[in-house]
Order: sequence, then C-alpha cells, then structure tokens
Amino acid sequence: MNKIVLYKVDAFTDKIFRGNPAAVCPLNEWLPDNVMQLIASENNLSETAFFLIDDGEVLIRWFTPEVEIELCGHATLASAHIIFNEIGYGKEKLVFKTAFGEKIIVLKEGNYFSMDFPSCPPEKSDIDLETIKNILGTRPNDFFSGIYGLATFNTEEEITAISPKFDLFNNLPFKGIIVSAPGNNSDFVSRFFAPSLGIKEDPVTGSAHCLLIPYWYKRLKKKQMLAYQLSSRGGKLFCSYNQNRVKIGGNAVTFLKGEILLT
Repeated sequence: MNKIVLYKVDAFTDKIFRGNPAAVCPLNEWLPDNVMQLIASENNLSETAFFLIDDGEVLIRWFTPEVEIELCGHATLASAHIIFNEIGYGKEKLVFKTAFGEKIIVLKEGNYFSMDFPSCPPEKSDIDLETIKNILGTRPNDFFSGIYGLATFNTEEEITAISPKFDLFNNLPFKGIIVSAPGNNSDFVSRFFAPSLGIKEDPVTGSAHCLLIPYWYKRLKKKQMLAYQLSSRGGKLFCSYNQNRVKIGGNAVTFLKGEILLT
C-alpha cells in the first residue's frame, strides 16, 4: 500500500476556517497524472498542490477538481507554509518551478510569505456590457480581458451583492471572471468565479491578483496595496507592483495532516 502524506492548509489567513483551503501533497516522485487528478477530485477543494524537491528546486503542480492549471497563488502559499513549517526547510527563500515553465520565488518572514508572480495587465474588452450584466446580474462600469475576465464596479457593496448565473459562463471565452471595486477598508476588493474549472466561487485567488495588481496600480498610482477577497471565508492579500512582476503576500495555517492510502 502506497501512503501519501496530505496536509490541508488555510491560506491568506492566520486563522483556521478562514482564507482559502488547499490540499498539499509532498511527493518523492510524480504520481500518474490521472491519479493526481483523482486525488484532487476526491479532495474537492479549489486546488490540490503536489510538489517534490529535486536538486534544490521545488517542482510544483496544481489540480482543481476538474483539471490541471498553470498558476495558483493560494496553493503555492500553502505549499511554502508546509515546506518551511512542517518539513523544516532551513532557508528563507524557496524557488518553485511549474510544469509550464514559470518560476515563483517565495520569501519567508516569520509566518508571512511573499510570492513573486508574473504581472498580467488586462486590456479593455469589446464584449458588450449587457452580456456581462446578464451573467453577473448587474452591469459593470467596464470589462477587461486577460488571463481572466475582469468586471469593475464602483463600490464594495456592489461586489458583495453579485449573484452570477453560472450556466451562462460558457458564453464567455474565459476560464474565470473577476469582479472588483475600491474597498471600504482596503485599496480594492474582489470576488472570483470559475465554474468551468469546477470552482463556482473561489474563496481567495492569488492568480487573479496577477491581473488585479497592475490594473489597480494604474488606477490608484500605488505600488503597495492591501486587497481583500469578499468570499464567505474572506482573505487578505498584501500586494506590490513591480512592472513585469507582482508580489502577493499573506499568512497560512495548517488545519490537518493525514495520509492518502493508495492500494
């Protein structure tokens, strides 16, 4: 019987039951892709991360309940938390290498982790705003395209009130839709919906901030920003803009440790 250690970590929070939960599985060698996908489906969290340490680099992959994805912030944060705090990695810097050629540097400062991600500025979309209104239930001020779609609004209260029609998301050419507005107690707030990835609403989405940070930098003219994701669990992200890169920081806390028994 093959035993795989599994951790569950709440990311972008310092309290359990908050932030975004991720499953993390350290490996000595890669499992078959279909087995990793089955484990992620069984976990039924936004993402399950698998990593192995090879010649000083940490190779990492992420799976939603439906598919493998190219980039994930909260499960990277969760993996860094496990490597530093559970496995006992002695340095203060990690380099993750993804299956899609990206390198992510993570720095540890106490229980705070800073992750270096690519900056993905959005561009104004020509999609009709009435189409977006039909999907989100309310008309945005503007709509942008990038690694995800981005609908912008005036107030935090508008973001909280959005109730999407998930069956209409297939009408848009995006894996996920971000909605965002200025925050009452933060620089900006957001929510993220990705039903095509098996995630109706993600609690806290690091990768969405690769798009949000350059967008809000351009609007606010601020390089250092505090962001809050308005899911039911909520999550706080410390954001920094650096032209072609962004830094996304936060805390994480271990919720459980167990074993997967593969027969």
